[in-house]
Amino acid sequence: MDAKIQTVMRKIPSMDRLLALPWVAEYEEKLGRETVKFLLSEMLAALRAKIIKDADTAFDAETIEAEARALLQRKAAPGLRRVVNATGVVIHTNLGRSLLADEAVKEVCAVAGAYNTLEYSLDEGKRGNRNDHVEWLLCRLTGAEAALVVNNNAAAVILALSALAKDKESIVSRGELVEIGGSFRIPDIMALSGTKMVEIGTTNRTHLGDYEKAIGEECAMLLKIHPSNYRITGFHSAVPREELAELAHARGLILMEDLGSGMLIDASAAGLSSENDPTVAESLRAGCDIVTFSGDKLLGGPQIGAIVGKKELIARLKSHQLLRALRVDKMTLAAFEATLRLYLRGDYSAVPTVEMIFKKEDELRAAAMRFSRGLKNFFKKTRIRRFSIEAVPVKDTVGGGSFPQSELPGFAVALRLPEMGSAGKLAERLRSAASPVIAGAAEDRLLFHMRTLRPGDEKRIIAALDEILYMPAEKAH
Repeated sequence: MDAKIQTVMRKIPSMDRLLALPWVAEYEEKLGRETVKFLLSEMLAALRAKIIKDADTAFDAETIEAEARALLQRKAAPGLRRVVNATGVVIHTNLGRSLLADEAVKEVCAVAGAYNTLEYSLDEGKRGNRNDHVEWLLCRLTGAEAALVVNNNAAAVILALSALAKDKESIVSRGELVEIGGSFRIPDIMALSGTKMVEIGTTNRTHLGDYEKAIGEECAMLLKIHPSNYRITGFHSAVPREELAELAHARGLILMEDLGSGMLIDASAAGLSSENDPTVAESLRAGCDIVTFSGDKLLGGPQIGAIVGKKELIARLKSHQLLRALRVDKMTLAAFEATLRLYLRGDYSAVPTVEMIFKKEDELRAAAMRFSRGLKNFFKKTRIRRFSIEAVPVKDTVGGGSFPQSELPGFAVALRLPEMGSAGKLAERLRSAASPVIAGAAEDRLLFHMRTLRPGDEKRIIAALDEILYMPAEKAH
C-alpha cells in the first residue's frame, strides 16, 4: 500500500474510540451492540475504500463521529413512518393510498394480538373459511352471486385469468393495454396467467365488430380493462359493457372487467364523472360475469383484491391452486370487513377516503382561513420577520389512477418564507422534520392543501416548522 495512503488511514478513528462515545449507548439499546458495530464497520470500510481511490480525501475525527451518529440515528428510526399529507392527493400511492377508518383500525388491533376465528367456525366447532368473513358483505353491497378476496387487485386479475382462460384466448381492446405504476403492464400480466392475448381495434377506437371478428374456437373470454390514470380524448370510441355482455353470452364466453379502483357508491355528488369509473354494482348490472377491483383505492379500505360475479365462476377460482399463494391475512380481513360494514349501514363519512373526496369547498375555505390565522400567530413569536401567508383556491385530485381528468375544487394555505430560501428548499427541510410534512409548491410558495389534512395535522405542521427554523442546514440532507 502506498505510504501516503497508509498515513491517511492512520487518521481514521478506531472502532473502540467510536464505541466509547457517550451517545453510542443509546443506539446500542435500540439496535443491539453487534448491529452498531456492524454499521460502523461498514461506514469505516467505505471510507477506507474512498481513501484508496483518492489519498487526498479530506476528513477529520469530528466529521466521522457526526457521520456515525447520523447513520445510527437513521437506522434506529422506523422506516415506515407517519407523515402529514398536505398535497391534496387523496389516494396518494407513495404515501400509503387510502387511510383506514377508526373502526377498521380498532378491529385490526383486536385480532392482531389475540387468537381469532380466521379459519374457525364457532357454530360448527370446526375449521372454517377465511373468505366467509367478507363474502356475504361483498355480495350484499354489489349484488354479486359470490365473491372472493386475495392480496391485491393484480393478484385478482392473475387468478381470474389463470382459472378461467389459461391456454385459451382472451380478447382485449388495444386501447386498454395499459401500464400503471410500478411497470404493471396488462400484456405481461396476461402472459403470466397463461391466457393467450388477442388484441383488437386501434389505440383510439374499438368497435363491436372487432370483437365479433376475433372470436374463434379457442376464445374463452372478453376482457375489459380500466384505463387507470390514462385517458383517450377526442376521436375515440369504446364498446359499452351491455353490448359486450350480449355478445359474450350469445357466444358462450365470459365477460370479465378489471375495474381497478372499486367504487361502491355514486361519486357524481362530488362532481366526478362515472363514465369510466362506474360502481362495482353498475358493472355487474351491465352484464359483466366477473369484476375485479382494489380495496385500498376508492373503496377506502386496506390493500386487498376483490373478485365478484357469477357463483359458478367464483367457485372455479376458489378451487384453484394459486389461491393459497394469494390469500389474505387476518389483519387485512379485519380491516376490510370493518370497512364494508360501514358501507352496509350507509356510514360513508366514516371512511376517510370517501369523506375527503366529498368535502365541500366552503368547508375547505373555512379550514384554510383558520389555519392561516394559526400560522400567522406562530410566526409572530419567532425570529422570522418576513413571511407571507394566505388562503388560496387550489385544485385537488382523487389519485390512485381514479378520475384522472377530474379535479376537486379545494383550498390551501400558501406560505412564503424568503429568509428560509426557496419553496423547494423549505419542502425538503420539512420532509426531514421529526414529524415529516409532504407539501405541494407553486409560484415559490409552499401549499398546504386542506383536503388531505387529518385531525391534528395543523399542529404537526407548526411543530415541524418550529423545528426546521433552527435545524442545521446539513441535517436537511
